[in-house]
Amino acid sequence: MDLLTSGKDLILALVLKVGWAASLAALLVRFATFRKILFNENRDSDQKVLLLLFLTPPLAIGVLMRLLGYKFFDLTLEGSFLMGLLGGRMVGLLGGSLISLPAFGNHEWLSSPMAALVGLFAGMIRQAMPRKEDIWHFGPFLFLSIPKSVVDLLRRGKFNWAMLPLFSCALLEFGRVELHRAVPSQWLFAFDSPEWPYLLLIILSAVMSVAMPIKIWNNTRTEMNLEQNQQLLLRARMDALTSQINPHFLFNTLNTVSSLVRYDPDTARVIVLKLSNILRRLLRKHETFVPLRDEISFIDDYLDIEVVRFGRDKLQIFKEIDDETLDAFVPSMLLQPMIENAIKHGLAPKLEGGQIHLRTRRSDGRLFIEVEDNGLGIPQDRLTGVYAQGIGISNVHERLRLLYGDEFRMDIHSQEGAGTHIQIEIPDLVTSLPTAT
Repeated sequence: MDLLTSGKDLILALVLKVGWAASLAALLVRFATFRKILFNENRDSDQKVLLLLFLTPPLAIGVLMRLLGYKFFDLTLEGSFLMGLLGGRMVGLLGGSLISLPAFGNHEWLSSPMAALVGLFAGMIRQAMPRKEDIWHFGPFLFLSIPKSVVDLLRRGKFNWAMLPLFSCALLEFGRVELHRAVPSQWLFAFDSPEWPYLLLIILSAVMSVAMPIKIWNNTRTEMNLEQNQQLLLRARMDALTSQINPHFLFNTLNTVSSLVRYDPDTARVIVLKLSNILRRLLRKHETFVPLRDEISFIDDYLDIEVVRFGRDKLQIFKEIDDETLDAFVPSMLLQPMIENAIKHGLAPKLEGGQIHLRTRRSDGRLFIEVEDNGLGIPQDRLTGVYAQGIGISNVHERLRLLYGDEFRMDIHSQEGAGTHIQIEIPDLVTSLPTAT
């Protein structure tokens, strides 16, 4: 192409280019299917094909528009990079090849190889990143965090992986400009300028044309995450109401109270008070996060009733609670499903006495919660799919995933006849809370 020697025309074209990238991203995210593709980070083959079908036609049309004289519509490099970054190596390779076909048909011989290699390279970047969620931290103003990232790397040895796609995109655009200068101009399209300030603007526009769609799509992912979390929390509350305050629970508790009234009225009165505490807690406005001390207080009331029902020789509770963990904030109703599961499936069928151990501790900014019983254990055929089974803890795992993303661990170890051990590791939130509602 002819070099854009006018700085004014070049800046206008670059601004329109970034605007076109943002507009296209905003348009695509209006489709529910595309939103689902973005929300699910582990995409299967069908979703990768759909990702190609959504992105390649508008990007290829943009190349056609550039051939008609509207240069700012061309997002060959940026689109190839995006597809590789989101879909992986094959998506980037195929997507880059497809969107560059109009240019290749116009005798721009290096357009398809360049686009395919850019998509492949972006897919390799995705594969190299330990946490795929770091891709979504690549925002329009990430370059402002470069000094802080350098300091963190030198002082703490902590690398900000979002910087990898940032610098890679900038280097790829710089390489395209240099290649455009080295070969006949009709072989490869690129914005160019002999003045280095304008060259920096060209590179910045390429970075922004990738970062803007990621920012727009990440905002949508966050909204979907919060919406799903809200629905899950509401369902968790209803599950708690129906599982704990169901006719069987009330019937058994009231029967216990009725029998105690005759020979131990003081204990009967205590049981009624604890049942009222449980009802009051479940029927009040539901919070997303509560202090751990509130969760343990709730569990104490629940367990006290169960101990009276089963007998102290049948059910024993042992707590090892670190006092420093009591002010940590945890998801509401976190412990109850696990305790209920231990009693209902592990200890209730046993003839001899059962034990439940509850432990908490803090370490290196993390909160550890353990629930262990000596019940019947989980059969091996159900243990492999425990998070998908309806055994009382799948809901806990799903809520933790939505609230903390990759920042939590939930390990379950069980042996038939010996019991089950559940350990949860989450960020230690004492002075601040996530913004989920």
